[in-house]
Amino acid sequence: MPSPASKPLLVRHAPPPIPDTAVRAGAPRYERPVLAAVAALSAALCLWGLGNSAYHSFYAAAVRSMTDNPVAFFYGSFDPANSITLDKLPGFLWPQALSALVFGFHPWALVLPQALETVACVLLLHVLVRRWAGVPAGLLAAAFLALTPVTVGLGRSVTEDAPFVLLLLLAAEATWRATAHARPRTLLLAAFWVGLAFQCKMLEAWAVLPALAVTYAVAAPTTLRRRVGHLALAAAVMVAVSLSWMLVAAFTPSGARPYLDGTTDDSPFGMVVGYNFLTRFHAVGVDAAGTGSIVASRAAHGGHRLPPGMGDGIWKMFGPGLATQTGWLYPLAAFGLVCGVLAVRGRGLPRTDPLLAGFLLWGVWLATFFLVFSFGSVTGHTYYMGVVAVAVCALAAAGVVRARRSRVLPVVLLADVFWCAALTLWYPRFFAWSAVYAVALGLLALLLAGARRGRAALAVGVCAVLLIPAVWSASALSLRYNQPGGFGRVGPTSTRTGSEQATLGPERQRLLAYLTAHRDGARYLAAVPGWQDAAPYVIAANAPVLPMGGFTGRVPYPAPAAFHRLIGSGRLRYVVLSRVDLLPGARTGRLPAGTLVRWTTAHCRLVLPAAYDPGDRTRLLYDCGPGHSG
Repeated sequence: MPSPASKPLLVRHAPPPIPDTAVRAGAPRYERPVLAAVAALSAALCLWGLGNSAYHSFYAAAVRSMTDNPVAFFYGSFDPANSITLDKLPGFLWPQALSALVFGFHPWALVLPQALETVACVLLLHVLVRRWAGVPAGLLAAAFLALTPVTVGLGRSVTEDAPFVLLLLLAAEATWRATAHARPRTLLLAAFWVGLAFQCKMLEAWAVLPALAVTYAVAAPTTLRRRVGHLALAAAVMVAVSLSWMLVAAFTPSGARPYLDGTTDDSPFGMVVGYNFLTRFHAVGVDAAGTGSIVASRAAHGGHRLPPGMGDGIWKMFGPGLATQTGWLYPLAAFGLVCGVLAVRGRGLPRTDPLLAGFLLWGVWLATFFLVFSFGSVTGHTYYMGVVAVAVCALAAAGVVRARRSRVLPVVLLADVFWCAALTLWYPRFFAWSAVYAVALGLLALLLAGARRGRAALAVGVCAVLLIPAVWSASALSLRYNQPGGFGRVGPTSTRTGSEQATLGPERQRLLAYLTAHRDGARYLAAVPGWQDAAPYVIAANAPVLPMGGFTGRVPYPAPAAFHRLIGSGRLRYVVLSRVDLLPGARTGRLPAGTLVRWTTAHCRLVLPAAYDPGDRTRLLYDCGPGHSG
């Protein structure tokens, strides 16, 4: 029998792992019914009226082309002939293309994936916050997110942020499980999800890395050396998945794939790093020249008038243009962060404590994206804020639950109500009555708290905070205020999506019939100066029309030599121009396509309108086929 003296004097035990709240605590009976109600509410806000969806011309044309052939699907070709891609990576459109293949090419079929992804975001946020802060906080976070206008907007749009946010939440969920038990395999899964998110929004996906890496590096119950090694391995996987599409495009000869929009040299680096990243930071002096990107400082703005408070600057995150979509809970989120800092400092928590891990995850998440969007141009597109909303809702919910017995909470809730009311002052004609009722409820909650009716005060205070954003979100159910299929803005600045660019009117139908009858084996029915002119033919008839100039019109595609080869080989015969394109000082004349327009008018025969549409006074058709050159 060994003696006690033979035992080691010091036994090193690994730090205790982060406990999984979801496993440790049984689910209360109220959890599933409440969660089902929140999910149903989210589904209703996203799916109601989906049959009234409209096509977004640029993305709808790409989806129609992507359903035509595997090459177009993989590269995100704008046209079915695989001439040129979208001006971004196509991953966010893959679910839409699959939906169109299953249900048919309809406007609602293109919106449906985003609606389902948004509901999944609400449920997944509940899972994450529940594991961190308990069941009430998880349910409250899900309700907050479901009633945030930007969330509803994402679920009723065709933008890339619904799948993007979902993938980042999946990465956060995998990181949380990996951190709980120091599991490198689960951390690799998180890296995989971030890589897929890169296919949706490119380098913006990497902005989540500080939150995930800090959480694992601090809280994983293993040695520092192992934590660093696990993170390095995950980084390698993340980079490999992220760059997979770019590498395929880079090593595929240019003639064997579509031209990459947004670039001057047909390079994926120019598209991703230059056009879709560096040009977004022109306000702080970043220069994208030399990256292979078209450098058009206002190209991203598209010439649109920006909503109030949407310029480039750090305060735009608090301006009405963005805050009315995602910032209703800013005061509560800030309160939640303060509660977290005080709790961590006051209790002297070990680094593996789940409370610390949760505040690290959501605090760093919020701070990183806040800074990125403050200094980067979001060009009036409020849907960027979806990734900010999840962190705001998580922190706000945790703050409310942790301080539910505090006398400070009713004051913070009232301050949040006044913040919401102040945001509505920018739009006094848009359900302004909701501000009056919200303030009244907030004051009632304060009175109940003073009378020591804590639960009633908390319930009324939360309802007061949610009243105005709930009214804004509910407005999306009316076609008067919102039409599914657009860019995700909910509220008074929402605009209808449908336009003549997505339809093929009688004049275009007659022109299409003429071009089809006289195609004579050409690869393209016609070339047109811009995607706006090509979209109706692609959407309505899946017609192979060659768009010149890319999304902004500044892309040197096709090059003059390539254009001439297309005509000389018979792959292109007709060119359709607008009469506006030929006016002195026309915008087209200053763009790369202007050279092709001038060559066409000088060397090709004008087809008289009587041949295809005697009543057409807007378009000119040129025949560049054999025997018709001037």
